Amino acid sequence: MRDDKQPSAASEQDLEDMVASSDSGARKPVGVPGTLLVSIAAIWSLFQLWIASPLPYLFRFGVFSATEARSIHLAFALFLAFMAYPALKRSPRDRIPLQDWAFAAVATFCGAYLFLFYSDLAQRPGRPITQDIVIGVVGIIMLLEATRRALGPPLMVVAAVFIAYSLFGPYMPGILAHRGVSLGGLINHQWLGTQGVFGIALGVSTSFVFLFVLFGALLDKAGAGNYFIKVAFSMLGHFKGGPAKAAVVASGLTGLISGSSIANTVTTGTFTIPMMKRVGFSAEKAGAVEVASSVNGQIMPPVMGAAAFLMVEYVGISYVEVIKHAFLPAIISYIALIYIVHLEALKADMKGLPSSNPARPLLNKILGFLTGLILLMALSFAVYYGLGWLKPVLGDATPWVVSIGLTVVYIGLLKVSSNYPELELDDPKSAVLILPQTRPTVMVGLHYILPVIVLVWCLMVERMSPGLSAFWATMFMIFIMVTQRPVIAFFRGHSKFAADVKEGFKDLWDGLVAGARNMIGIGIATAAAGIIVGAVSQTGVGLVLADVVEILSGGNLMMILLLTALLSLILGMGLPTTANYIVVSALMAPVIVVLGQQNGLIVPLIAVHLFVFYFGIMADVTPPVGLASFAAAAVSGGDPLRTGFQAFYYSLRTAALPFLFIFNTDLLLINVTVMQGIVVFIVATVAMLIFAAGTQGFMLVRSRWYESLLLLLVAFALFRPGFWMDRIHDPYESVPPAQFAEALGSVEDGSNLRVRIAGENDYGDPMTTYILVPVPRGDTAEERMEALGMELWVDGDEATVDFVEFGSQAADLGFDFDQEILEVLAPVDRWTKEWIWIPAFLVFAFVVLMQRRRRNNLPSDGAAVTSA
Repeated sequence: MRDDKQPSAASEQDLEDMVASSDSGARKPVGVPGTLLVSIAAIWSLFQLWIASPLPYLFRFGVFSATEARSIHLAFALFLAFMAYPALKRSPRDRIPLQDWAFAAVATFCGAYLFLFYSDLAQRPGRPITQDIVIGVVGIIMLLEATRRALGPPLMVVAAVFIAYSLFGPYMPGILAHRGVSLGGLINHQWLGTQGVFGIALGVSTSFVFLFVLFGALLDKAGAGNYFIKVAFSMLGHFKGGPAKAAVVASGLTGLISGSSIANTVTTGTFTIPMMKRVGFSAEKAGAVEVASSVNGQIMPPVMGAAAFLMVEYVGISYVEVIKHAFLPAIISYIALIYIVHLEALKADMKGLPSSNPARPLLNKILGFLTGLILLMALSFAVYYGLGWLKPVLGDATPWVVSIGLTVVYIGLLKVSSNYPELELDDPKSAVLILPQTRPTVMVGLHYILPVIVLVWCLMVERMSPGLSAFWATMFMIFIMVTQRPVIAFFRGHSKFAADVKEGFKDLWDGLVAGARNMIGIGIATAAAGIIVGAVSQTGVGLVLADVVEILSGGNLMMILLLTALLSLILGMGLPTTANYIVVSALMAPVIVVLGQQNGLIVPLIAVHLFVFYFGIMADVTPPVGLASFAAAAVSGGDPLRTGFQAFYYSLRTAALPFLFIFNTDLLLINVTVMQGIVVFIVATVAMLIFAAGTQGFMLVRSRWYESLLLLLVAFALFRPGFWMDRIHDPYESVPPAQFAEALGSVEDGSNLRVRIAGENDYGDPMTTYILVPVPRGDTAEERMEALGMELWVDGDEATVDFVEFGSQAADLGFDFDQEILEVLAPVDRWTKEWIWIPAFLVFAFVVLMQRRRRNNLPSDGAAVTSA
């Protein structure tokens, strides 16, 4: 049964080149150059493991400062970029031309310059000599060329434009003009310091990102990638549109450890897209489902395409907090995509693939699921509280005891695995008509979950740094790769110890090489994006963008957000996830912060960064540059633009989420209790499913236009109940500015005052903005004003800031001398916003009732069924 339109050999080669060029480099030289290439890649991985480990401090050897480590990191990336990425499409793939050897040597020296001459540069900070400037100029040129090779022209062109903008500022038109910087000033800022190329972004790549990418590469080489796909298909493939649902889950699991939406699309898509087409999806819809789920993998914690680690630095909160805030939108977006796939299957009356699982009564299935869930919860409870009890008792011996316990569990899981046949790599072209059984498929790879548990434990419970957590998880992964083959072979009774160990070390070597090659593009991207960040800090172009958006929006808050979303989408086109986030966070996040405050929108910084990040990665979906859509179309044989537009349609839920959580930060689990978080998760999930049904025009049956409209209104009310409650009852009352102190003393602890002030910004220009003032502790107005650290001059109904204590809460909030308080808004008692959920659910019940009545009146052969 071969009804699929398979890509030709030529298109398969183009597909491989597309993935390689975006991920690990398309060049695979033979002979000594090839050996050197993979050896340098493996050495890079070992270097990163060394600097992440405690060993340099134990042996007092090989300790590098942050700047030195970044310099070495970039030197490796530049060398491998010129070795692994051909200059042009017609350049040879099986050998390295002489000029690329020369480029690699020069680029490596320029990249390592800060490490090689660290002491000399420290003696002349801010005073570059001619040698420094020459090295900096050549280094930037080499970096731009490496960027073009590894990532394509978009990021290279953007970085070059910002360099030109820095140098030729006085000649720019209108509001774009600035005083400009000298060549020496540019090189000092961009190449010799930590404000540009060697800034925070490259530092995060050095400290955190490499280890997570390496961890993902090792996990994949050990067999976990194939395991995730097989488990997803065995569990979901027999449902309606099952292969598409399995594709969503498999891509989500792969996205947990992947830093590239394109690689994710092709890795899982080569298997899932033909299966989706087999059950009735068109080539474009099959590709679009894969694209939507793969791109969604970039917003899924814990890695988020490496953006999670950058957010730690840019937002200034802990990694655990970033994960907590990003989790809910990502998970409900995935649940909604599975539901969208289900609706597509219902509309087309698709079937699933035949299941090979033995038939079981529904009650047995439910009992089996609940038993597994209860056992998992009990195990989690025992591990968490058991270790919590053991740590005080065992003291310093705890790590050793836990390691022994973990090893025993690992060996036990390998014993379980040995009782089932190994998972084979399937040929995506073969006519797979029967799915693998669920139980054997799940049981054979349970040990792959242990390194993920170690990673989560170190991050969430031990509260180690992301880098150290990834180090211990990677070391455990290395242990698994070396030992899993001989141990399983021993349990199966046909052990060939030496050959099995050798095969394990070969997998380890391949994983080290793959991890480093996957990091080339990310390392280059973070360095090139650092040029943009450096230009923003050196020229103040971010304020120019804010002025442009303000002029175009006319001060309308929704237009500000729409324009910011559009610009983030444009800026993200053609960029990998990491560089994408760096660019949009540097250029567009300050726009929302500045203009939002001026227009009354005061939200946590993490919400702003997630807003621009979501729209930045939407560029991977959106035509005409949606790279993931082109990759999926190459697999499916469909039209790339139609695939892109269909994927964008499927991704409307992802585009809607940022506008929802920017106004309702409950969706980011900000300032909510555990019980409130559970309620928000349930309601937000239901709201997202209703939104999906509204946009798809189908729920129980095809929706009429007014039903779709009602479903969208219900979803909006569930997501943003405060919008409707604000229309019923204003949440604030206006207080005269002269009564600011009285208002501060009368409101409850834990609440906030919204204060509109007029004054001057950091550049001496007049500005009007809002400040959210948390009510400090104190029993009286005087005590609270003293705790706030501010004094006012009151004249009639007017109030002016007369004194702000240095380092006080008022100073941190942005109050300054001579600012005039224009308006004070104090919170009032009113019904809680969640009351709006009741009429929303009543409207939803009304729509369900109408559709059920219509479905029951359909002929039996035309009725749409709703079972999965």
